[in-house]
Amino acid sequence: MKNRLAISLIAASLLASGAAFAQSTTREGAANGAAAGGAAAGPVGEAVGGTVGAAVGLGLEIPNAVITSIQGERAPSVTVRERVVVGEPLPPSVELRTVPSHTEYRYAVVNDRRVIVEPRTRRVIRIID
Repeated sequence: MKNRLAISLIAASLLASGAAFAQSTTREGAANGAAAGGAAAGPVGEAVGGTVGAAVGLGLEIPNAVITSIQGERAPSVTVRERVVVGEPLPPSVELRTVPSHTEYRYAVVNDRRVIVEPRTRRVIRIID
């Protein structure tokens, strides 16, 4: 019974919205996972959710070098009507630029804010204010 509950909690945590974890650090991922797991299954769920959330948060942390390198780049801002939020894709009209020395990321300047994007899905990973 305990194994089935733990597996169910892990699966539920992994299926949780990527947007909730997308801008999280390891610490924030752990806190979000613990809250979600605790709401679903009490103390055991909190422990499992915190562990899974920390792992997801760790996998999504963006190196400081990526943030620093795009802050110095000059790129024109594109205005879009849609709300730009972490976890949602950018509209096709927004040109993505390669992050210098970090080709696994792309960035754009949208509505005067720099955003780091996952290139395959165009989903916003982080918004730099």
